[in-house]
Amino acid sequence: MNSRSQKGFTLIELIIFIVVVGAGLAGILSVSTTSIKSSADPLVRKQALAIAESLLEEIVQQQYANPTGGYSGASRALFDDVDDYNNYTSATIVDGAGNAIAGLGSYSIAPAVSVTATTLNGVAAKKVVVSVTGPQGVVSVTGYRANY
Repeated sequence: MNSRSQKGFTLIELIIFIVVVGAGLAGILSVSTTSIKSSADPLVRKQALAIAESLLEEIVQQQYANPTGGYSGASRALFDDVDDYNNYTSATIVDGAGNAIAGLGSYSIAPAVSVTATTLNGVAAKKVVVSVTGPQGVVSVTGYRANY
């Protein structure tokens, strides 16, 4: 039998194929690993944003000014107007009653909540800035509570 009439790959061709395919797979896996590692980053930032939005919503739902005989202390569970939250900070994330929320230990309300008087088109309002510090840095949200 003549060896020139046989079909197939030589050992050298197979080794070159394996090396090329291996290098390609290594490149693809490297890119895939990088994208998987960074895919949690937006989730962490979104969690910080959700915490900040939740506290901002709680604040702007309070009364514009301290009601007659209202609370003026430091217990968040008793806050009854927007100004009570001015300079509020918390090393841990807690609900309105002061109970720590599990799984959010790496987040904090810092820097302090800022409540400042302003006007919007001639209407008295309070500008509220809530900042949450998390593993990816600080996320801030701003809202307004008008006197209506």
